[in-house]
Amino acid sequence: MEIKFKPIGIVHSPFKKTEDIELQRQARTRGFDDVAGELEIFDDYKEGLKDIEGFSHIILLFAFHQAKGFKLRTRPPFEKRLRGLFSTRSPHRPNPLGMTVVKLVQRKGNILKVRGVDMIEGTPILDIKPYTPRDRKSRIRVGWLEKSR
Repeated sequence: MEIKFKPIGIVHSPFKKTEDIELQRQARTRGFDDVAGELEIFDDYKEGLKDIEGFSHIILLFAFHQAKGFKLRTRPPFEKRLRGLFSTRSPHRPNPLGMTVVKLVQRKGNILKVRGVDMIEGTPILDIKPYTPRDRKSRIRVGWLEKSR
């Protein structure tokens, strides 16, 4: 079975290539929370943005459009051990889909100004969903990441 997606927009980001994101991670002087960007939603989908201004945060589903291949065991940044791919956020996946939560700062027509960008310029946006209280669970476990905190 083949599944096809059509982007609804693109990301405008200060990160021009994947290495720029890695440099941000390595610097560790700040997280991605303050990184500003814009989401340009294509005109065909602009009407779907109605009422989005009421949400402080949104979930972005996107394509890792520059990812090439994958391995089922991978080494996450700052880790010495190989981990199972599905326990990481690696962009190199069988289906190169990404998900992130960003803060919605403002909407101007078909442009969403956001903070918390961790994608590169031109990343295709596949969908947007509101981040709602039910998405926060008080009993969340973070697996092997717990030990690296």
